[in-house]
Amino acid sequence: MTNSIAIRIADFLGKYPPFSLLDDVQLNSIAQEVRVSYFEQGKAIFLKDEKVHDLFYIVHKGAVDLQKVKENGEPETIDKCDEGDVFGLRPLFAKENYQINAITDEESIVYAIPIEHFKPLATSNANVGNFLIESFASNTRNPYSSEHRGKLFDDQDEISFKQEALFDLQPVAVVKKMITVSKDTSLKKAATLMSKKRVGSVIVVEDKKPVGIVTDVDFREYVGTGIFGIETPVEKVMTSPVICYSKGITLAQAQLTMMKHKINHICITKDGTPNTKVKGIVSEHDIMVSQGNNPSVLMKAINRASSTPKLNRIQSKVLYLLEGYMKNNIPVTHVSKIIFELNDATIKRTIVRCIDKMDAPPPCNFAWMSLGSQGRKEQLLHTDQDNAIVFEDVPEDKLEETRAYFLKLAKRVTKRLNIIGFEFCPAEMMARNPKYCLSLSEWKQQFTTWITSSGMDDILLCQIFFDFDITYGDVKLTNAISDHIFKTLKENKLFLNRLAVQALRNPSPLGFFRQFLVEEGGEKKDLFDIKKRGIMPLTDAARLLILEHRVKNISNTAERFEKLAQLEPNNKELYLACAYSSKVLLKFRTRQGLKYKSNGRFINLEDLSKEDKVKLKRCFKTIKEVQELIKIRFETAYHS
Repeated sequence: MTNSIAIRIADFLGKYPPFSLLDDVQLNSIAQEVRVSYFEQGKAIFLKDEKVHDLFYIVHKGAVDLQKVKENGEPETIDKCDEGDVFGLRPLFAKENYQINAITDEESIVYAIPIEHFKPLATSNANVGNFLIESFASNTRNPYSSEHRGKLFDDQDEISFKQEALFDLQPVAVVKKMITVSKDTSLKKAATLMSKKRVGSVIVVEDKKPVGIVTDVDFREYVGTGIFGIETPVEKVMTSPVICYSKGITLAQAQLTMMKHKINHICITKDGTPNTKVKGIVSEHDIMVSQGNNPSVLMKAINRASSTPKLNRIQSKVLYLLEGYMKNNIPVTHVSKIIFELNDATIKRTIVRCIDKMDAPPPCNFAWMSLGSQGRKEQLLHTDQDNAIVFEDVPEDKLEETRAYFLKLAKRVTKRLNIIGFEFCPAEMMARNPKYCLSLSEWKQQFTTWITSSGMDDILLCQIFFDFDITYGDVKLTNAISDHIFKTLKENKLFLNRLAVQALRNPSPLGFFRQFLVEEGGEKKDLFDIKKRGIMPLTDAARLLILEHRVKNISNTAERFEKLAQLEPNNKELYLACAYSSKVLLKFRTRQGLKYKSNGRFINLEDLSKEDKVKLKRCFKTIKEVQELIKIRFETAYHS
């Protein structure tokens, strides 16, 4: 007889990772063993120091608070589990007592899953194991903190990469238009095909499976020396067996394989063995060509570029580099730093070339400031350019003449950046706008006005200017602006209160029944705005809180939260969770942008896996909690 309860349980579990990563047979076998438990509000599922159960749990309905017990014995909620959230798993693998409490926040139905039935699946299924390492490595709010990373199975440390090493982790471009021949094909015919197609090898196949390879080296070694005649079958000279890999082999893997086996071609098959259909080929020449996407090579090319079209072509390679990093799941912290440096160098090179083409050198010292995502070192995709110029104070009678020079320079620079791929800012927040091409004294006065007398609309407009980074010019000018900002802020707490109200204008993007809030009309109808509803709330929160502490020279959102974790140990877990969430959301946007050749802002939720949706929901929990902190700290109810 069919167990209808087990079927319903399997249907539910299949919606959420890691269970969604199991096949139907595995899922049904787990569902058969699940124990269903009902808990009233306020009941303990387990308590700190309690001996670990032989079960772990997933919330079916209701909510469960995970609580850390403070030194004074008072419980503090560090995470809230709702529908589909798993808890109580790490202690089972770590073989330790519970380190936290699990208390129901409301009436709840919880599924209890025996570890003896689940653990074999976790250890044998790579996808399940990887997900658990990422998602459930701790029972804290921030399951991805370095303190707990990887403790499910081992003590892996977070890998640290050099920029050159990151390049080696890119996938090799596979040539799909290869030539295949049968064993009895003559060397003459094979050579004719290679010459006609301008390729350096032919793959010998049997039932479409690779059994050998003949390269131009073989023709030199065996035919050119007279060992074999041109009518000899290729079988006599082919190299066999063929070294095979599946699609996705990295540059490092390919290079090491060629060195190890003393070959210059690798065959690509469906499963990476000679037992499946051949899909393409990688040659030593292909790898040499790929070297052009090494970040150090690209940096040299940028610094030597003598025209805007050349910079445009280099930027296309930068995007290819970015795509390789995303495919190989390189940590976004490392990726951001490399892409920022390449973008920054591109802007700098553009400025230098434009100065060289001006009728005269700059009349005084100046600095080009990058604002917004580039100023925060978060501009992975080509989005709007936001920039400004600050120039040295000059005599009053020279002010407008000096400004005219820099406006002319800015128009040339922004035009060329637009050609390269950095679109014009729709709001004209660019250095070519006279409002944002100011002397040092004018900038100081502008920030004083914003901080001391801004209304809500002004604050919405000006807050991007608190995320600036110098790209070119005199750093003393930008440092002077920073010093002035923090001196003025010290005496004007009201500005921070108003900034706090603006930081709350985009609340947590989950609506009733924990569904994503999507656009309701227009061409973006039913799409999710990840910038407005995900990235901006964290960006705004980080800016506000770092300004409150008057910390200079940290503009990156994740780095701001990591600094805040040091400054406020009592909120460390929350801030580290915010840092992590900002990286996750940036990665989501980047992947969407690369996939659809866009700025990645609007996401079709149907394209996301259940696992991705769960990850996003976890990020949005963090947004809600940091916004709650802001509401209390800045008393926003009195200033809205």
